[in-house]
Formats: sequence, structure tokens, C-alpha cells
Amino acid sequence: MHATNLTTSPIGEPLGDGRSPPGRDRDDEPLSRFHIKITALTFGANFSDGYALGSIGIALTAIAPQMGLGPAWQGVLGASMLIGIFFGSIILGWLGDKFGRKRVYLLDFLLIAVASAAQFFVDGPVMLLVLRLLIGFGVGADYALGPTLVAEFVPRRFRGGMLASLTVMWTVGYVVAYFVGTYIVQISDDSWRWLLASGTIPAVLVLLLRIGTPESPRWLISKGRLAEAREIAATYLGGHLDVEQIASKGPESPARYRDFFGRKYRRRTAFGMLFFNCQVIPYFAIYTFLPVLMVKIGLDDREFLGGAILNVFLLLGGIAGLWWVARMSRRTLLISSFAVMAATLSIVAIGPNGPLPLVLGAFVVFTFVMSGASNLEQVYPPELFPTELRGSGVGLLNGASRIGSAAGTFLLPIALSSFGLTATIMGLVVVLVIGLVSSALMAPETAHLSLEDCA
Repeated sequence: MHATNLTTSPIGEPLGDGRSPPGRDRDDEPLSRFHIKITALTFGANFSDGYALGSIGIALTAIAPQMGLGPAWQGVLGASMLIGIFFGSIILGWLGDKFGRKRVYLLDFLLIAVASAAQFFVDGPVMLLVLRLLIGFGVGADYALGPTLVAEFVPRRFRGGMLASLTVMWTVGYVVAYFVGTYIVQISDDSWRWLLASGTIPAVLVLLLRIGTPESPRWLISKGRLAEAREIAATYLGGHLDVEQIASKGPESPARYRDFFGRKYRRRTAFGMLFFNCQVIPYFAIYTFLPVLMVKIGLDDREFLGGAILNVFLLLGGIAGLWWVARMSRRTLLISSFAVMAATLSIVAIGPNGPLPLVLGAFVVFTFVMSGASNLEQVYPPELFPTELRGSGVGLLNGASRIGSAAGTFLLPIALSSFGLTATIMGLVVVLVIGLVSSALMAPETAHLSLEDCA
């Protein structure tokens, strides 16, 4: 951004003075306040998702005995938001490609705010299930369009770090929910209502701050609306975006949803679905029911202490992952993390039959690496597909991943009660090994490519 002759944009950001060198590529642009703001506004979905998942795990410890819920109902409620994310990601990601990013990007948090507040008044598991599905639907829309907007606005050399930071905010939301929730549910029998409804606060804040967010200029270019794209590029990006150059690289034919499964993109679609599912299935299953697992591995009277230690390393791992994304190739980080996670989770499967320091230490390493590697869930998907398919593609991968994570979360309490800790955890190890093999065979390297060259 230039330091002189600046005016103010509709959302309070300084405007460029129009003196940027003509034809300069946006990927050479310095990081600006607007880039930071558009990324920060996208933090909302990730924080809300982490907070909602962390809070339902804690809340269920109070809801289950109060409502007489068995393992199946607990699994359904734990997975309900993930099911909503599946539909929201796919349906609204497609709408974002068809009608624009910014409308859905704003309205999804209106749905999240209303449904979060309504959780205070639930009178049974069915009503809670419906509200969790609606929250997931809104979060799913943001998962599809939030990373898409960040990728399409932020310069290439900052893209990986800014996208990775979104996952860190998921971790922050989860950790906050764990500590806040553990305190709140002890206040009274109905305090879980306050815990679940507290998700309204960040949702309303994000909703208000997003008013005035501009449309993606790359989406406008893909629709042939070059004049609007030039105006937004001049207003928010200091004129660094070369609209004509990007327009010249446009597709020869209109993009169609079936293109994901055609010759050109089916390998990337398959890779995205596999790596994403193999990461989130163990992640969501384990951390939704972390208090239960702490008891299973032998921390009967110290489950909060064990959970607190893991949550600290969950947050530290997410922060370390920012450095990994910046310094390592995408392929190297993905493949090596799957190998470490499979090895350490195999030790956790020993449970109470092994030395507690060894089992808990392996759990800490698993948590640290899992959290850091999960940053790739926000980084890889926008880099796999072109602009005209990016929102749909990110939505498709997020949605597909939630099928796996919902199934894993639903099945975990049932598997624990039916087969025990060791068999259940080893089942998750198999998932990680599948991720390792598929990533070694299929993962592309996209770290140093522009968005046009990635696809």
C-alpha cells in the first residue's frame, strides 16, 4: 500500500493511489492491512467450529445423564454439526461459484448466530440435533468460501501462512471451549445451556464485522465482469492485480461440477478427499470425546489434567504448523506427519496396559503433530482447483471430509463400548496409514505456484 494520497474504503481500509506499476502481478504485492483483515474475518468459522465441537463434547457429559442418552444418541449429537457442514460446504460452495462469494460469506453467520442462541431453549435431543445441523450448515458454507476468498485476495508468498492460520483459530476455539466448558458445566445442572448458547457471541461479532466485504475480483473476472474487478483491485489491492492477464488465462469452456470427476481434475479430487478424510476422522473422533478417552487410558481421577495437557499441545502444534507450512513443502509435511501420527497413535492404543508416561507422552506427540499438519486442510484445497471451480471444490472436499469425520465421531463411543480402547484406536491408525500411502502416491506440490498455475 502507498503511504500518500489515500482515501478510505467502505470497510475502513485505505485505498491505493493508483500509481502501482501497470501489469504488476498481485503475487508480487506486499501484505497489507486489507489482506490481514480478510483473513481475520475468516477466522470466525474456524473459531466457531472449534468452539462448537469442543463445547458439545463437554456439554454431553451433563446432557447425557440428564436426558438419559445412550452411546448412539451421544454419537449422533457429537457428529450432527459435521453432517451439517457436509451439506453446507457442498451446496453453498456451489452457490458461491455461481452467484458470488460475498453474499453467502455474510449470511451464513446470521444462521450460525440464530441457531447458536436457540440452543439455550432446547427441550430434548431432537431439537438439539436440528440446531446443531443448522450451525454446521452455516459453518460449512464458510469453510467453502472463507479459504477461497483468502486465497483469491492474498499474495502467493503469504498465501500458505494466512490459510494455515485459519486452522490455528479452530484450535483456539476448541481449547477455549474445553477450559470454559469444564468450568461452566460444574455450576448447575442446566449450565450446559449457557455453554452451547455462548457460541452466539463470536458469531454476532463476525457477522457485524463482515458487512462491506468486497466480492472476489478473481470470481468477477471468471464471470467476465472485468470493470468491477478492476475497481475492487484498485480500491483494495492498490492496483497490483493484473485483471487482463488473469482474464487471458480463463477456461476455454464453462466449468461444470462434473469436471471434478473428469480426466483433468479427478486425481486431485481423489487426493483431496483422501488426505482430508484421513486427517479429520481421527482428529474429530478423538477430540470430540477426549474426556472419555482420558478415562479409558487410565486417568480416571485426573482426566481434566490429562485433557488440559493435550489441549495445550494442541494449540502449540497449531502454531508450530504455521512455521512448517512456511518452511516445508506441502508433500513433505503431509507425508511425514501421517507417518508420525500413525506411529504415536499405535502406542496410545496400548492404553492402561502400558506405562502411563509412555502412553500419555505418545498422545502428546500425536496431538502436537496432528494439530500442526491439519493446517494443510485450509491450504491445499484452494490450490487444487481453478477460480471458476474453487468455491465448489473447497466445498466438495470439506463436505466429503465431514462424511468421514461424522461417521468416525458417531462410531467412536459405540466402538469403545463394544470393542474396547485398543481395537478402536487401531482402527484410527489404519485410517492414518491409508492417508500416508495415498499422499505418497498422489499429493502434488503447490507451495510456490500462483493460483492459476496450481490448477
